[in-house]
Order: sequence, then C-alpha cells, then structure tokens
Amino acid sequence: MHVREWSTREAGREAVSLVPESLDDLWHLTYVIEPGDLVSGDTHRRIQRNEEHMRDTGGEREHMHVTLEVEDVDFHKFSNRLRVGGTIVDCSREDQLGLHHTLNLEEHDTIEIEKIWQPDQRERIEEAEEATDQPTVAIATVAEGEAHVHTVAQYGVDEYVSLTSTTGKGEYTGGREELFEELADALGHLDADAIILAGPGFTKQDALEHIQAHPAVTETVSVVDTSAAGGRGVHEVLKRGAVADVRRETRIAEESAAIDELTDRMAGDGAAAYGIDAVETATEYGAVENLLILDERLRQERAGEGDWALDVNELIQQVERQGGDITVFSHEFQPGEQLRNLGGVAALLRYPIE
Repeated sequence: MHVREWSTREAGREAVSLVPESLDDLWHLTYVIEPGDLVSGDTHRRIQRNEEHMRDTGGEREHMHVTLEVEDVDFHKFSNRLRVGGTIVDCSREDQLGLHHTLNLEEHDTIEIEKIWQPDQRERIEEAEEATDQPTVAIATVAEGEAHVHTVAQYGVDEYVSLTSTTGKGEYTGGREELFEELADALGHLDADAIILAGPGFTKQDALEHIQAHPAVTETVSVVDTSAAGGRGVHEVLKRGAVADVRRETRIAEESAAIDELTDRMAGDGAAAYGIDAVETATEYGAVENLLILDERLRQERAGEGDWALDVNELIQQVERQGGDITVFSHEFQPGEQLRNLGGVAALLRYPIE
C-alpha cells in the first residue's frame, strides 16, 4: 500500500490518499471502508444525452471524479477489484449529484477515504504500507553451479544476490558445499517471513540441509520444483501461486498460535475468556492481554448489523488504553472458523477471572 497523505477534516474526520498496489491491499480496504465513509476516485459513468441535433445513443461513458457516501463494499478477488457503492455527494458534473454509483477499484488506482478512523483501521493501513517496503518472502533458486535469491514484496520482485561456483562430485565437492553455505549466509541476512526454495532435480534438497542448519535462518522454508533456476525459476514459482500460498500459511500460523494458546488456557489455568459477555467483563477488570476478534464480526458490529449490546469500537479502545493487543482474525482461514464458533470474540488474559 502506498500512502500519499493524511489530512484533517471537520468533526474529527480524517482523510487518507492512497494507492493499493496488490490484491492484498484491496482486501485490506474491505475491512477499512464502511457505510457512511466518503470515498473519492476517478471513474467512468454512463451519461444519458438527449440534446438538440444529437441522436439519443442510450448513454455515453464519460470520465469524471466522484465522491461517494458509501453504502456497501464488495471484494471480488477473482476479478481483482473492490466494488464500493454509494450515493454521489460530490462530482465534476453537478447533474449527477444524489445518484447512485459504484467505484470499481483496482490495483494502482488512487483513492481518498474520509472517515472517523478507529485505531485498528489505521493500524491495518500502516501494516499494509510497511509491507510494501519490506520483503516478506524470499525465493531461492538452485541448480548445479548456481544459486539466486530474489526478494518478493507486496508488489514486484528484486534480485538480491546471484552466486556461481564449480560444483559436482569428487574433487569438486568443496565448491558445491561453499555455494550452499554462501546461499544460506545470504538468506540469513534477509528480513523475510518465509523462504521458497526452488529448482530442478535434487540439488535443492542438498542446499536445504545447509539452509536449515544455518543459525541465522529462522524463517519457514518450503520447497517447490521448477525446471530452471534464476529468473525463469522465479517466474515458475510466481505462476504456480507459491508466494500467495506461503503468505496465507504465514498468517494462518500466527492466528493458529493465538487460538491454540486460547484453547490451552481454557483447559488449564483459565486465563482466557470467550464470548462477548465474558470478554466485556475481563475488559472491565483490565485483564485483557490480547483481544481476538473475527474480521467479519467486527465489520458487522460496526455497521450496526450485529447483536452485541456494547460498542465494539469502545471495547477495542478500552483494551488498547489498558496496554492490551488486538488481533483481527480472517474469516477465510481455519483459525477464524474456530473463533467464530466461540462467538467471534475471545481474549487471552493477564490473570484468570473467576
């Protein structure tokens, strides 16, 4: 996510101008943009013309800049777009004010979002922005005599290092071992969440032993078969969706660790709470160490479509004031399903509440 500018507006509202740079960024915006927000962007709208000396064509598409008061948001991951529907409250054509329109937001579109921001929503934007600059996945491709490391950010791939060596059996074994050590050392200097090791044949398996034994390499390593190393191998890894799978598994692992800790505490010392009533009580005691909440339930409550008696934003703010953390679970993954079965909200506590 590329954030261009934050600005202060009236009545405690703030606006951010940003550019989503990946499908992940569009997905994040699904849980930031809410009914009542103002979203501005460039679009095309069909305009009906019936002027004198002009045949009615049934409408012509015209480029314009619009601001919508949001009514609904729909993420279309298979068409790589986010649909934001609402009423036009500002437009380069006054005759379009008050009409309904849908902004089809895609990667690299510039938009502005104006709203009263909640802390977790700002944090979500900040995390997406940080992920743009820091590589989260490294792709290491290996073949006999060569090894390459590419870094993958939310958008784009960069070559980090390219290594070559005389490798083989017998008298050349030393060069082969040195190549693998150099590769492991290079990976050890990267700030990556995960490593994808790829290449043809069995060479990558020998390299894997060196990588996993290297003390500085603590990331999760997965292995993918490709027909070549270098740029072609990276292309095959990306084409197969391995990077998306690793990112997905990384998030699942983080959420799984939290839900497992919750389950262990529920069966053990009782320093846990689940369900909105128990979580509210724990919050009143100042006992919440980590608030776990399901993204779709959070969105539902903020939209006034839920059945909780409390204000979810006030709950989150109270936990943060007490020094607690907030973990928003994705409903698309198995840990999120487990949290849904517990009422969509739970908490890891600093101490048991009787």
